[in-house]
Amino acid sequence: MLKIENIKLAPGAGPAALAAETARILKVREKDLLSLRVLRRSVDAREDAALVYTVEAALKDENAALKRCRSKKVSRAEPKSGYLPPAPMPAPDIPPVVAGAGPAGLFAALVLAKAGLRPILLERGRPVERRKADVERFWSTGELDPASNVQFGEGGAGAFSDGKLNTGTKDIRHRFILEQLVSCGAPEDILIDAKPHVGTDYLHIALKNLRQELLDLGADIRFESRLTDLGLRDGRLANITVTGPGGPYTLPCRRLVLCPGHSARDTFEMLHARGVPMEAKPFAVGVRIEHRQADCDAAQYKQYAGHPGLPASTYKLSCHLPSGRGVFSFCVCPGGEVVAAASETERVVTNGMSEFARDKENINGALLVNVTPEDFGGAGPLAGVAFQRRLEEAAYALGGGGYRAPAQRVEDFLARRPSTGPGRVAPSYRPGVVWTDLRRCLPAFIADALAEALPILGRKLRGYDGPDAVLTAVESRSSSPVRIPRDETCQSSVRGLYPCGEGAGYAGGILSAAADGMRCAEEIVKQLTMDNEGIRLRRIILNHRRRPLCSPAIVNCQLSIVNFIRRSII
Repeated sequence: MLKIENIKLAPGAGPAALAAETARILKVREKDLLSLRVLRRSVDAREDAALVYTVEAALKDENAALKRCRSKKVSRAEPKSGYLPPAPMPAPDIPPVVAGAGPAGLFAALVLAKAGLRPILLERGRPVERRKADVERFWSTGELDPASNVQFGEGGAGAFSDGKLNTGTKDIRHRFILEQLVSCGAPEDILIDAKPHVGTDYLHIALKNLRQELLDLGADIRFESRLTDLGLRDGRLANITVTGPGGPYTLPCRRLVLCPGHSARDTFEMLHARGVPMEAKPFAVGVRIEHRQADCDAAQYKQYAGHPGLPASTYKLSCHLPSGRGVFSFCVCPGGEVVAAASETERVVTNGMSEFARDKENINGALLVNVTPEDFGGAGPLAGVAFQRRLEEAAYALGGGGYRAPAQRVEDFLARRPSTGPGRVAPSYRPGVVWTDLRRCLPAFIADALAEALPILGRKLRGYDGPDAVLTAVESRSSSPVRIPRDETCQSSVRGLYPCGEGAGYAGGILSAAADGMRCAEEIVKQLTMDNEGIRLRRIILNHRRRPLCSPAIVNCQLSIVNFIRRSII
């Protein structure tokens, strides 16, 4: 097989054009192509908009083609080894527990279930079908359910997002995650797109099918079941307290994959009270900025704007200010909407969401400013949580209640005057916005950094700082405000506790969180395998003691070694 990279085609060009261009680069006839498979697809909008492909082709005589074409675009396709889940093993008497059914928790549970360990999966929120109805009711009426919302429930915060699956890290697990999502109903395009996204609508389908697969593999899934306490013995996890529909109960637990998500503030408080080491970490806060999608397409695609062969355009912007602050775009949702994402009463939080088609009128993205523990105005590992809450309370008060969000046109924000209504860009946030001056709810250093950055970013993307662009406050949940330290086995200093995913400070999106969940599950399988091997060796040695093949002193020495190994690896 040969790999051909950087094949550029005009928007709208189909499979026939791709085959023709591949044959031209290889200097062969099209009929000599035995097979052609797309490996990657992206959009290059730097000059004339173009679709850029990487493909894999099979030919009768690949050696001759390589010599003939002499192109840097062509190379031999290297065989790729795929991810293999751990082999099935006997289930332990006390099953591992996974707390949190976001991407990290779901894929941790999947690896454990495929290994035959029959994990218990706890989720404080509701199944995605019920959760969707709860969220829609909140957006329509302003009636928040703290147990079921954009942050809590099956799928985690990513279930109401753009469903982006790109990440800056490389991991053999990523392909497995993408293929698993496709097998559960996600679009096949995510296997080839350079910037894959599932969209909220397809994510909900995939979540239901993934849940059924977990059940079929023997997982015990418990919704509306919140982790409320840890039982520790000699620095090790012994049991956990779970508060479910029937009230609290104690669950024996020796291994807990903790996937709290970035908004489980009560869980962070419980862990801190139990003495689990934690630390405040930098994150970012700001606003959602909203433009007309057609304007963004025109700025990037130029004469090709609106072409049906091109996806809705997106962007990624950043700048470093003289003050030392970084300002950047995050979680951009083409053809999407700004959504109410509160999880606590009388606090306003914004986020962004798109369906797979990305066909709504506006594009929105977070416009964020880096903040550090020195900015939080307090000490201790939970100072970032307190900082977030102050911002969200200020936004709620400025919005006048009912979870309406404060909003302002960019022109007015830069001129330091309140807005009185929208211009060309109609805000999409529900339950609705209140036009005001965002400086009344943002700390001065955040507002000043945004005002300084907007013209700079506008020079990078025409129209980004346009007068009618809408700023909606406050975006405060870009990532977790805490990190729970862990060692090379993915365990906290509390042995048996595996902090995992975005909430624990080890991921930054759906794909990286899912991969981290798999990583923690693999460590549990490894530990159980070693533990089982130690038990097997102990039995062998005890049998030797009953029918001695060597001296009692040697047998006792062997037993001591086995016991030492078992204590060391647990």
